[in-house]
Formats: sequence, C-alpha cells, structure tokens
Amino acid sequence: MSLTRRKFLSWLGAATVSTTLGQAAQAASNKHFSGYPQSHGVLFDNTRCIGCRKCEEGCNQVNELPGPDRPFNDLAVLDKPRRTTAKAYTVVNRYENDGMLQGPVFRKIQCNHCLEPACASACFVRAFTKTATGAVIYDPSVCVGCRYCMIACPFEIPAYEYDQALVPRIMKCTLCYPRIVKGLLPGCVEACPTEALTFGRRRDLLRTARERISQFPERYIDHIYGENEMGGTSWLYLSGVPYREVGMREDLGITPAPQLTAGALSAVPMVVGLWPVLLTGVYAITQRKEKIVKAEQEQAVAAAREQARAEAQAQLAQALAKAAQEKEAAIAREVKKALEEAAKVPTEQAAAAPPADTAQTPTEEES
Repeated sequence: MSLTRRKFLSWLGAATVSTTLGQAAQAASNKHFSGYPQSHGVLFDNTRCIGCRKCEEGCNQVNELPGPDRPFNDLAVLDKPRRTTAKAYTVVNRYENDGMLQGPVFRKIQCNHCLEPACASACFVRAFTKTATGAVIYDPSVCVGCRYCMIACPFEIPAYEYDQALVPRIMKCTLCYPRIVKGLLPGCVEACPTEALTFGRRRDLLRTARERISQFPERYIDHIYGENEMGGTSWLYLSGVPYREVGMREDLGITPAPQLTAGALSAVPMVVGLWPVLLTGVYAITQRKEKIVKAEQEQAVAAAREQARAEAQAQLAQALAKAAQEKEAAIAREVKKALEEAAKVPTEQAAAAPPADTAQTPTEEES
C-alpha cells in the first residue's frame, strides 16, 4: 500500500469536514436524565453489618464467578482494604473507629448504579445502559475496550479482564439484573443474615432511611449517602460514623456526571469519524516502514552472503596454493632421494669386486 503525506492529509481533511458537517453521533448519556420513578435500589446500613462476608459469597454464587483465593469464612482478609475486581463484584472492608459505635465499622463496596451513570456518559459506543429497574448493565458485544468507563467512574468500580487476551470485558455488579426482572432478590441481599441490606423501590428506601435516622438520631449520621451524590445513586447508605471514616468520598457534589462530561464528550463524534482515517494512515506508515526494514534486511543478508562467498573462495585459493606448494616440495624430495639412491649403486658395486693382484693362478694339476 502506497500512501504519500499529501494523500494522507487530504483524507484527514475530508473526514474532518464530513464529520463536522454531518449528523454527529451522541454519547450514551450526553442528555440530562432524572431517573426512573419506579426504579429499585438497595439500602446498606453499616450499623447492622457484622463483616461476615456472606454477601460476597452470595454474589459469587449467583453470578457464577471464580472462587476466591481464600475462603469466604476467612475473615483475615478484612485486615487490608480491598476493591472490586473482575472476579469479585462486591467486597467488604473493615474500619476502626473512635466514635459512638462500639467496635469496628464495615462497609460493603459494589457498583452504586448511579441514576445518571458516569460510565455510560463516557462510553461512546453505548455499552452501558441505565435500566428502568435501577440497574446499570453492560453489553460486551459492542465494547471496544477503551476503558474510559474505568476512568470516569468516581467510585472506581469497573474492572477489566486483563487476563483475557481475546475477549476481555468490563466486569462489575449488575444489581443482579437477571434476578430482579424475575422478581428475585439480589444475591447479596438474600444472603445477608443481619438485614444490613434492604432491597426495594428507591423512593421507599429513602423513606425507610429517614425513619431510622428520626427514630435513632444517636445511632446515625444525618445524611443518606447516594440520595444526591453525583445526581443520586440506586445504592443508598446509612452510617453511624462520618462517611470519610469508611473510605467514602464526600467531595463529589450533586451534579450528575453527564453534565460534567458533556463538553469533553462533544469531541467524541469527531474522534470516531477520524478514527478510521487515522488508523489507515498509521497502518500505511507502518507497512511502509516494515517494507523498508525488510528491504534493508534482505540487502544485509545478501551482502553477508556475498562476503561469506568471497571469504570462502579466498580460503579455498589459499588452500589450493598451499597444497600445490606441498605437492611440489614432496616431488622435489622424492626426486632428490631417487638421485641420491642412484648415485650410491656404482659405489657399492665397486666395493664388492675383488682386487686384480690377488687373483689365484691355476695349478698344473688343475690345468
């Protein structure tokens, strides 16, 4: 594929114009949404939580998640803070306190299912949906793996399957959406032995929370966390200690996430429109670089082969010359030896013959 700088810039300009003038795609939650009036939620009361991890076990079973490294009855895991992962949709952490409550305080962590989810507002392919049930669900079939949702979430909940090379997904609590549409309780709520978790319509849960604060003002902080934070969440909290003491953010304000991200998301359609052109340009440049590298490698290999052939020929010529010299020397030695042996023969014959004056004369009897 041949791509010049001029052609690439012309493609880029055309894509920019068409994207700007055309109908822009909207981000998933770039419009204000006040929530579904009949939506459900869960109220978590940390004054009733005993840190038994039964909710973790229930969540693991109903979602068919991999088993934990340490069993659910091992409470030693509470010694260190944990966060949700691709294999654990909910975790319980323990916090020491010096306030009015006796003993440690526990906090359950999972997706808060915001009324206007930050994850959905950041997702330009609409992989996240806020349903009428209150649950925020995820569609992995359209996810492009950009992980903007992980950055956008103020509660740091979405987790990524980094160990799945081919089909990684974003993993998080779904409020047990498949169960609640059938009229069943979320797995964690069903498993809780102390009724620290209450499932119901969000408006009813808010009424229940206010009644508890009114009846037991000495037990609770006069604040229902999630009623207004980030525009409100489907997961609500009651606490006997300040929320910051159990690791919860108190700086979020009440502005919904889409209002905070609308300006940044306005550039998303242009990015989406330019993305194929950018990828095409990057691909072409990469291919050209690969061709150049391949040609250079072939030239280097050819030069190396030629050098090796020349060195081999030189070595062969030296070997042949040396062999010829050795052969000539050997022939010369043999000739010299033959001449020396030939010169010795007359001398030996002369030495073997008797002297002439010592020859015997025949006697008369012999004659």
